[in-house]
Amino acid sequence: MELIENAVHLCVDMQRIFASGGVWETPRMKRVLPAIVGITAQHPERTIFTRFMTPYSTGQTWGRWKLYFERWKMATRQSIGGMQLDLVPELARFAPPAIIIDKPAYSAFFRSPLATLLQEKGVGTVVVTGAETDVCVLSTVLDAVDIGLRVILVDDALCSSSDEGHDALMTMYRMRFHDQIELIKAAELPEVWKH
Repeated sequence: MELIENAVHLCVDMQRIFASGGVWETPRMKRVLPAIVGITAQHPERTIFTRFMTPYSTGQTWGRWKLYFERWKMATRQSIGGMQLDLVPELARFAPPAIIIDKPAYSAFFRSPLATLLQEKGVGTVVVTGAETDVCVLSTVLDAVDIGLRVILVDDALCSSSDEGHDALMTMYRMRFHDQIELIKAAELPEVWKH
C-alpha cells in the first residue's frame, strides 16, 4: 500500500446506542474498540467522529424514515434521551482535539458539514473505522468514493450487529471496489500513515 497522506481518520457512529446494552447493540463493537482507540490515539487531531442522531420523535421524520422510526420508536431521542447518542467513553475523551459531526441519516456526508470540512482541510483520503459495516459505514464509504476520496478501510476496526452482513460487505469491497477502496489491518496502519 502506498503511503497515506492528507488523511483523516473517519470513525463512524461509535456511540452508546450501539454498545453493550444499547437499543441497537452491536456485539462486535467491544472486539474492535481497542483497534479504534489505538488509531485515534495516534491521530487525535486528524480524527472525525460521526454520530447518527435519531429524531426527537417519529413526527420529525418523513418518507421511509417515518416507517423506520415508527418501528424503532424506542431509538428516538424522546424515548432514549441524549446519552445513548453520545460517543462511547473510550473515544469521547479524544474530542477535542477530534471533531464530532452529527448526521441525520446513514451517510456521514448527508446533510452534514463533512464534505466541506474535508475540502477546506485539503483532505484526499479517509481512513474509515466504526459501525455498522453494512449500514452507516457502507453508505458513508460509497459517498466518499463518489466524491473521489481515497478510501482505506481498517478491516479489523469495523463492526456490525450481523456477522453475515459484515462478511458479505468485506467480500464485496475486496471483489468489486478494489480500485477505489483499500483494506488494511490496524497493526499495519502505522507503517503507511506516519503523521
